[in-house]
Amino acid sequence: MKKLTKKLTYDATTEAVAAMLADPAFREEVLERQHVVRGSATVDGDVVTVEQVRSADGVPSFARSFVGDEIAIVQQDTWTSATTADIELSIPGKPGHAQGTLALTDAGGRTTETIDLEVSIKIPLVGGKVETMITDLLARALDVEHRVGVEWLGR
Repeated sequence: MKKLTKKLTYDATTEAVAAMLADPAFREEVLERQHVVRGSATVDGDVVTVEQVRSADGVPSFARSFVGDEIAIVQQDTWTSATTADIELSIPGKPGHAQGTLALTDAGGRTTETIDLEVSIKIPLVGGKVETMITDLLARALDVEHRVGVEWLGR
């Protein structure tokens, strides 16, 4: 199991950041900027679901048989309060998932979004390498989300 912790800081209130994270238009702009093959975002009450399909171009050969030509990822953020959410990521049809939490904290009008995830891939022999690959992919995706978020909140 691999752990990923990211801290993303925004010049905005927790309310503004939470509203942004729950906005399907924001999530879809993030998907576009991440250059996914296809993706969508929906909100149902306190649950934000982001579905995406990424190209497996550039995936190392040891993982190619596991992921195929595309990598589908489904993310569900279930908001448990105004500033916290449980995160579940699944890779449909594959023996892997990630779970964790998202927390928003305010300090003088700035908000820090802290994401803690544990990535688990259950594949004999290469599972650890695939966990590292997926963890790196998620970290890069969060970096793009942060850049889009800074722009979004600045508009």
